Amino acid sequence: MATVAVQSFVSAPLQIPKITQFKIGICQLKVTTEKSANIFNARSLIQAAAEQGASLILLPEMWNCPYSTDLFAKFAEDFSDIDSAPSLLMLSKVASSLGVTIIGGSIPEKDAGELYNSCPVFGPDGELKAKHRKIHLFDMGKPLPGEVQFKESDIISAGEKPTVVDTDFGRIGIGICHDIRFPELAMSYRARGAHLICYPGAFNMSTGATLWELEQRTRAVDNQLYVASCSPSRDSAGSYMIWGHSTVVGPMGEIIATTGHEEAVLIAEIDYAAIQWTRESLPLESQKPNDIYQFVDLLRKSPNS
Repeated sequence: MATVAVQSFVSAPLQIPKITQFKIGICQLKVTTEKSANIFNARSLIQAAAEQGASLILLPEMWNCPYSTDLFAKFAEDFSDIDSAPSLLMLSKVASSLGVTIIGGSIPEKDAGELYNSCPVFGPDGELKAKHRKIHLFDMGKPLPGEVQFKESDIISAGEKPTVVDTDFGRIGIGICHDIRFPELAMSYRARGAHLICYPGAFNMSTGATLWELEQRTRAVDNQLYVASCSPSRDSAGSYMIWGHSTVVGPMGEIIATTGHEEAVLIAEIDYAAIQWTRESLPLESQKPNDIYQFVDLLRKSPNS
């Protein structure tokens, strides 16, 4: 068992990254039952985003397979053997050939007999820079009207740690779909000095209509940073009906760009000067009464921080 210690967590200062103004490309893909077709389509949309000037590109949750628990094992790949993992190999090659950074949405990951919902991050050199395993699994209790029963934990194992990755485009925190419902994760990314949180996700029609935009704007405005989300399109295969509406939100909670529910490539401009301006105008961090409450972090032996 990992050794765990509890300590006060002091927010890391916001560092100035190599690139502070850039275009992000959001690839809202139509997912089919054919893995090879999904890989080809993802590559095509990544190329389209790069051709429109995007240098940081985000894919959806479960883009290489339908969002159905009975299919995850069939489509799963081993992250430790990229040469034998066609989805990962494509992301590595296209990142390198286009010179872009790819937040690779998520695909099913197989590891030591377990399945995870995992997001790979590839740098412009084609190397795997980070991997985030979805921490908060979506288990629907009583199905909402018109929705099918869904219990992710029946087949997927939960990740155990937050993920931040340093890129030319700043420090990026990663969450997958239901991770966005838990503000503590976003708070920990703010405390770790994140400029941007990326949430590949596949909210359904009920939660999407009521919560998808609300959660993104709340995570952004509470933590005074950028949030980007990417969903599969609504006409993707499977009985799980997906909301769509991939979005980019600024540090004041403003919608910078958004899509409808159809397949699309969304391009948005990000300028980190807005983070600094927001935090100087509304200095929330200095207004926290640390004698009343403190944000604490559970630090394991080898924290991903």
